[in-house]
Amino acid sequence: MSGAGRRRLGAPWRRRRPLRTRLALAATAAVALVAVGVCTAAFFVVRGALYEQLDLSLTQSARLAAQRNPGSGPGTLAGECRFLAAPACAEVVPADPANDPATPYPLPVAPAARAVAAGRHAPYYTDIVHAGHPTRMLTTDYAKGRALQVALRADTVEDGIEEAAWWLALIGGAGVLVAAGLGSWVSRTGLAPVTRLTATAERIAATRDPRHRIELPPPGREDEITRLAGSFNTMLGELEQSVTAQRRLVADASHELRTPLTALRTNAELLARGERLTAQQRERASLALGRQLREVTGLVNDLIELARDEEPQPLVEQVRLAPLVEHCAQAAREHWPSVPVHVRVRGEEAVVPGVPARLTRLLSNLLDNAAKFSPAGRPVEVELVSRDGRAGLTVRDHGPGIAAEDLPYVFDRFYRAGAARALPGSGLGLAMARQIARAHAAELVAEPAPGGGALFRLTF
Repeated sequence: MSGAGRRRLGAPWRRRRPLRTRLALAATAAVALVAVGVCTAAFFVVRGALYEQLDLSLTQSARLAAQRNPGSGPGTLAGECRFLAAPACAEVVPADPANDPATPYPLPVAPAARAVAAGRHAPYYTDIVHAGHPTRMLTTDYAKGRALQVALRADTVEDGIEEAAWWLALIGGAGVLVAAGLGSWVSRTGLAPVTRLTATAERIAATRDPRHRIELPPPGREDEITRLAGSFNTMLGELEQSVTAQRRLVADASHELRTPLTALRTNAELLARGERLTAQQRERASLALGRQLREVTGLVNDLIELARDEEPQPLVEQVRLAPLVEHCAQAAREHWPSVPVHVRVRGEEAVVPGVPARLTRLLSNLLDNAAKFSPAGRPVEVELVSRDGRAGLTVRDHGPGIAAEDLPYVFDRFYRAGAARALPGSGLGLAMARQIARAHAAELVAEPAPGGGALFRLTF
């Protein structure tokens, strides 16, 4: 099978495995790799140490043999190394094979040993089998034209290496098993918040209730998963607020539409029996029907405007605020002839990016709100200030002002203070004004005006 085919078969297998299993396998593999590496390194260290000790014994045996038999000719110095308790067997090898003794050497003589005797090769160690037993042999220089070969049985070293290998293999296997257990524990513990997060998400998907939250550990034990769970809780909070606001919007819209729709139906039914009405009654019913239709149309248009989250980018342009403010003020004067509207512009020319029609709607809503609450003859004061590239607009009326308990809810949809319930309007104008302001990177706030009245401050 080609490499691409193997990859296609292997990738789905990995995808089918749960994240917990993959994490446990990865941790086990990592620890197992380290354990095997450490055991392998320990094996070679132990093997080297044992052979080093054996080589040291061979060096000492060679020195003793040279001291006891100084200047000996070719031949065997000690021929018994078949037993562990026997001393090292030793022999002297000449560089020229013609000088070999008639008796065979007990140890094998290689060409390299002749080279050591002739001074052409450095001393060296050799692993051989002598009399059926593993043996370690040292070939070193002895005298001019001769070399000394000394051998010791290596059974103890081989047994020690084999025992060390078994122990290290056992330790390595135990380490892999412990790593598997620890990997499984780490995956369960580390992914516990993820499991809770998944369960919460599945519960929300099943119940469609965003009030559920993920339980977080106490402070001081935060980690990346905890921060993820905290972010998910924050998202759930935002979702809950959005769902609550949506339900409240539907409920408020239904409530606001119920009255004008009922009046529309009543007037429509009344006009349907027009033959029973006088001309004056029919005219009054027609005027009421038209007024209620305009009210419902305005309310629906306001709801559509509030459903927009952002301004369409192709319509954004550089808007000069001073002419726009003057245009909106003139429209307010025509709509509210009994309320003077005074405009004051200070500082440099104010230019902001935005959609002119939407900014006009924002200012018109603020001016209509101020004029609606201002007593006849009392002015609505508009001030536009631009300084250091920043523009600010204030709209102030001289009406009853905003009560402290109403101030946090002034910009809520359909919210109407007690003093405003008898006045025309749907309670959407200020909510729409704040939404348009935020869409233009501006902030709109309301506050009590010094000396009475309400002050709305718009800052770009």
